[in-house]
Amino acid sequence: MPPPELVFIVGVNKISDAIGNFLHNSIQGKKKKADMRFQEMLMKFALTWVLVAAAAFAATQEFPIAKPGCRERCGNISIPYPFGLTKDCYLNRYFLIRCNETFDPPRAFLTNSSIIVTEITLDGKLHILQSVVRDCYNTTSGAAARDNNRWSMLRLSKFVVSDTDNMFAAIGCNTEATVLGSLKADSDYVYKVGCMSMCNSLEYVPNNTCSGIGCCQTSLAKGVRYLNVTVSSYQIKPPSTITGFSPCSYAFIIETRSFKFASKNFSDLRSVKRLPLVLDWNIGDSNCTTVINNTMKSACQGNSTCQNPGNGYGYICKCLDGYQGNPYLSNGCQDIDECENSTLNNCDKICNNTPGSFQCSCPEGYYGDGIKNGTGTGCIRRRSQVIKITVGIGAGLIGLLACSSWMYWCFRKRKLMKLKEKFFRQNGGLMLQQQLSKREGSTAETAKIFTARELEKATNNYDESKIIGTGGYGTVYEGTLMDGRIVAIKKSKMVDQSQIQQFINEVVVLWQINHRNVVKLLGCCLETEVPLLVYEFVTNGTLFDHIHNKSKALALTWEIRLRIAAETAGVLSYLHSAASVPIIHRDIKTTNILLDDNYVAKVSDFGTSRLVPLDQDELSTMVQGTLGYLDPEYLHTSQLTDKSDVYSFGVVLLELLSGEKALSFERPEGKRNLAIYFLHALKEDRLVNVVEDCIANEGNFKQLQEVANIAKRCLRVKGEERPAMKEVAMELEGLRMMAKHPWINDASNSEETRHLLAEPSMDVVHYEDITSSGAGYDSMRNQVVLPVRNGR
Repeated sequence: MPPPELVFIVGVNKISDAIGNFLHNSIQGKKKKADMRFQEMLMKFALTWVLVAAAAFAATQEFPIAKPGCRERCGNISIPYPFGLTKDCYLNRYFLIRCNETFDPPRAFLTNSSIIVTEITLDGKLHILQSVVRDCYNTTSGAAARDNNRWSMLRLSKFVVSDTDNMFAAIGCNTEATVLGSLKADSDYVYKVGCMSMCNSLEYVPNNTCSGIGCCQTSLAKGVRYLNVTVSSYQIKPPSTITGFSPCSYAFIIETRSFKFASKNFSDLRSVKRLPLVLDWNIGDSNCTTVINNTMKSACQGNSTCQNPGNGYGYICKCLDGYQGNPYLSNGCQDIDECENSTLNNCDKICNNTPGSFQCSCPEGYYGDGIKNGTGTGCIRRRSQVIKITVGIGAGLIGLLACSSWMYWCFRKRKLMKLKEKFFRQNGGLMLQQQLSKREGSTAETAKIFTARELEKATNNYDESKIIGTGGYGTVYEGTLMDGRIVAIKKSKMVDQSQIQQFINEVVVLWQINHRNVVKLLGCCLETEVPLLVYEFVTNGTLFDHIHNKSKALALTWEIRLRIAAETAGVLSYLHSAASVPIIHRDIKTTNILLDDNYVAKVSDFGTSRLVPLDQDELSTMVQGTLGYLDPEYLHTSQLTDKSDVYSFGVVLLELLSGEKALSFERPEGKRNLAIYFLHALKEDRLVNVVEDCIANEGNFKQLQEVANIAKRCLRVKGEERPAMKEVAMELEGLRMMAKHPWINDASNSEETRHLLAEPSMDVVHYEDITSSGAGYDSMRNQVVLPVRNGR
C-alpha cells in the first residue's frame, strides 16, 4: 500500500489534469489564439502552485501516533498508542483514555476515573491534574471557611507518581501538611512524610524560595501508586495577624518545573482547584532483561529498542537512533532524512541519506572524508596545475618579502648602532672613558656608562607616567634598572658642543663627590643626541613641596628646618672649599633640595653648575638662574662667584623661616619679592610678622632671630660683604648644637657665642633698580637670561 502522501499527490495531479482539459476546451471556443496562450499560461502557473502546496503539505505531516482507523486526539490532547479512546485502539485496560465531549474543549480522563489527563508523551510521562487541599478561616470571625478541602486522595491501579518530576509542597503561615502513601495499591507498606511552614509577618516571607517561611517542600518516594494529602493548622484558631494576609493553608503534589513560590500564592491559590502532576507509565511489570531472556512478546515494534524506566517498573520502548515516530506501532519508527536538516548532519558538501543514518561524500574535483566541524578533513579542492604555479609564486614572493624585511632590519640596526656610536663620540664618551680609567678607588668603580637601551627599558620608553619633574634644563623620569634599583633619569635639552669638554670634566667631578647630602650621580648615557644623567632616587619630594603644602608644612618643625638649612649649607661649603676643583652650584633653590623619608636634605640638579679653576675667583658667563633666588650683583655684572650661591642660600633660609615663596605675583606689590620684604621687615623690627606661625610658637624666637641675621648677611648686595658658605655652615651648626645642648648658652661661653653669631650691618637690595637695567625674564623657565657682558 503506497504512503498516504503519495496518494494525495497523485490525486492532486489527476484533478489538475481534469481542470486543465476543461479550461483548454473552453478557451478554444471563445477566445482568440493570443488570449488562449495567455490563459493557458495562467492555468499552468496556478496548477504548479497547487502541486507545490500539496507536496509541502505531505512533507509536513507528522508520523502516525495511533493505530490505523483510531482517533488520535481528544480535544487539544494527542492520544498516542498504547493509549487509545475506543476498543482495539489501546494496549490493555490500563491505557484506556475516556474522552468527555460535554466539555468545551473535550476533556480526557484516565480509564474510568476522574483523573484529568493534560498530556501523554512517548517517553513514559503522563501529565494529569491533581486537587489542591486547603484549610481556610474566615478573616473576621476566625471560623473555618465553607470551601475547605482538607484532604485529597489519589489511587492508581497501574502507573506510579514520578519521584523525579514532582514535589510535595505546603503554603501558609500556620500550616502542617502530610502525604500518606504506599508503594503499591494493595501493599501494606505505607510511608508518611510532611512539612511545616510558619510566619507572622509578610515582610519576612521570601519570594522564589520555599524554605520554611510561608512555604515548605519535600521530595517523594520512588514508585508511589497511592497517596493521601492532608493539611491543617497547627493552631486551632490562628491569630488575626496571620489570617489577615494568609487566611488559608494549602498542600499539594505538583510538577517541579511548574512550581515557583511567591507571597501572592497566599491569596491566589484560593481560586485554584487543581495543579499539574506527572505520572510514570510503563508496559507490564517485567523489565527488558526478563522480556528478552524469556522470549516474551515485546510491545516494541520494528526499528525500536526496549528501555528500562528510572522508577524500576516494567519497560518502555524507544525508536533507534536515526528513526522517529511511535515505537509501539508497526512501522511506527520511520527513518529520519538527516540530509534535509543541516543541524542533523555534519557533511561538508554532499549528504547521502541511509536507513537510520547518513553518509558524507565529496563532489568531483574534491577529496577527503566530507565531514566538517573539525571531526574530519571535509572536502578539499584538488589543486590544478595553475593553482600549483600560483601557490609557488606566492611562496616565492613571501620568501622574497621576508628576506627583504630581514635585510632592511639589519640595515636599520646597523644604522642605529652607527648613530649611537656617533653620539657617543660626539658627547665625549671616549674622553670620559679615559678619565675614568685613570681614576682608581671605590668611587670610580661605582661609575657606569649606561646604554640607551637600558634607560629606555627602565623608563618604559620614557612614558609620560614616569615623569617626576620638569624644568628649564630638561625632564626627570623615574626608572627601574635591571638590578631593581629605582633611579632618577635626567633627560636634558640640547647641549652646546663646544662645552663637551667642560661637561665631561663636570661629570667626572660630580662622580667624585662623596657627600651624604648630595644626590649621588650613578652614571650617564652618551649614546643619545643629548647626554642622559642617572641619579639616585630620593623618595620624599622637594623642600619646596613640604614648605608650601599646608599639610606637609606642619611636619616641618623648626628643629627639622634648622637641620635642613645646616645640611644644605654644609654641601655648599664642601663644593666651594673642600672639592678638588671648586664648584659653584649656580641654581640653589628649594625645588633643587630633595628630602628622603627622614627629612635628610639632598642637594640636586648640577645642570647649570660651573667648575672654577684654582687660579680664578670668578667666571664670566651668561646669566642663568631662577628669579627670586638670583644674585643681583651677578645679574648686573655677569661675573659668577661662589658668593652667588651664598645669596641664593639666603633666600632658601627666608623660605624656611616664613613659609612664603621667593617670588609671588599673588602677593601685594610690596611683598612680591620675599628678600626685599624680609629685609624691610627686619629693619623695622617686624620679624614676628614674617616668621611662619607653626614654628614661631615653639618658644625659640631668639634662635629664629639668629637665623634671620644670617639670612640678612647672605642677602647683602655686594658679594664681597657676604659671608663664605663655610662660615654660614659653622654658624648654623653652632645654632643646632645650642638647641641640643642649652648649657652652651651660659655666661662662660657668651663671648664665644657672640663671636660665632656676630651681626654685621645690613644692606637692602632694591629689585626695582635691578629690573630697570633691561634684564629679560623667561616665564617658561622661571629664569632670568641676560646677554654676556664684554662679548662673553
